[in-house]
Order: sequence, then structure tokens, then C-alpha cells
Amino acid sequence: MAEKFIVETSARHIHVTEEQFKILFGADAVMHNKKDLSQPGQFAATERLDVVGPKKTIPNISILGPARKAAQVEVSFTDARTLGVTAPVRESGDVAGSAPCKLVGPCGEVEISEGVIVAKRHIHMTPADAERLGVKDNQIVAVKVGGNGRELIFGDVVVRVSDKFALAMHIDTDEANAAGCAGEVYGEIVEL
Repeated sequence: MAEKFIVETSARHIHVTEEQFKILFGADAVMHNKKDLSQPGQFAATERLDVVGPKKTIPNISILGPARKAAQVEVSFTDARTLGVTAPVRESGDVAGSAPCKLVGPCGEVEISEGVIVAKRHIHMTPADAERLGVKDNQIVAVKVGGNGRELIFGDVVVRVSDKFALAMHIDTDEANAAGCAGEVYGEIVEL
């Protein structure tokens, strides 16, 4: 039997730079940790932002910390349609040529010329996890997930290996809904 691992639903969220955070929340503002996430050192911040697209605004979106080198807004395809942008499927950090938007906070606004993406589904793992599972960094695999009578196999899942990661797969809300994922859900790598 294949090893199972947690499959987490990654809802829409925003990464900002330290400079952008100060513009949005004030010169003396600091990001507050509301909740630690499964990946070591990552957290959901107390602070939230509105994301404005050409068509609509999605209010009250979580910021994930710590601050990054570039802004990134991760949404589902449904969210992208709501905003009125064409967001490409990308790995985190690959924002070149992606969709623009405006970030609105209580103290200011920031226009980003690129940064809105739909995150490519992926599995975070350590080198030891990768060896045990028989996969390599950047390998594309298929993962069986689901529940509540909606089990399915996700193809095009990228393996991301780092000693800074913890074993977990991330899918967006559209994907989670398609697979009937609710509560604690597990997946396993399968051969197609």
C-alpha cells in the first residue's frame, strides 16, 4: 500500500514585501502571527487585504507571512474570473508576466503589475520523504485524493523537495471542491 500524506486546501491568500506591508498598514506596522501553517516558519497573519481586479473586488483576503521578495496573490480560477483577470497556473514565486491587481489596506494601496497566479498543485517534502516515496525535486506525479464519493486522481502535481519543508500536498479551493475534500484528507502518489 502506498504511503499517504495530508492534502491541505490552500485558500486564496497574499504574499507581500516588507515595503508593501508598511504602505498598506502604516510605517510602524508589523505582521502579526494569527496561526502557524504546516510549512515550517510560515503563518497566516492577522492582517488582511482587499484585492481589486478590473471586474470586482474580493475583500478580506489573508496575508501569509513572513514577508517575501515580491508580491504574489494566489487565487483559484473561480476567484480569477471574479476579479476579471487571467491568472496563469504557476509554481509559487514564478510571477513574471502574470496578472496585475491592486492591493488595498487600511492605510494605503499598492498596484502590482504582475503577481496574480493560480498555484500549481504541489507536494512539499523533505529529501528523506522524497527518497522514501521514490520521487525527485520537480518531478511531476499523479495523486489520488478525495472523499464523500468524489475521489479523483490529480495529474500534473509537482514535487517540491527542501529540508525546510514538511510533507503536505496543497490544492486550491476549486480542486478541493471537485474532490469532495472536507476536514482531514489524505492522498497517495499513484502510477497512471
